[in-house]
Amino acid sequence: MSYFVYILASRKHGTLYVGVTNDVARRVFEHRAGNASAFTKKYRVHRLVYAESHDDVEEAIKREKAIKEWQRAWKVQLIERANPEWDDLAESLNR
Repeated sequence: MSYFVYILASRKHGTLYVGVTNDVARRVFEHRAGNASAFTKKYRVHRLVYAESHDDVEEAIKREKAIKEWQRAWKVQLIERANPEWDDLAESLNR
């Protein structure tokens, strides 16, 4: 099973949210439905802008916690290296 560390954004250079899941498509759907996080619901943080896969859940959780501690500029750099236009990657996920 794969685990994913993901970053959602409200818009390009907007509010960011970092999470971990074993099903990115389902989790993004939950965020968009307002059932996943009070923070993402309040600030309308629903655009999937970054995701990375891990084979080990502990590794994924450790990475999520590390990224959460990063300076915002480092998170932006991580996103822009993989997704320079901040496109919504959820549109490319298969359900």
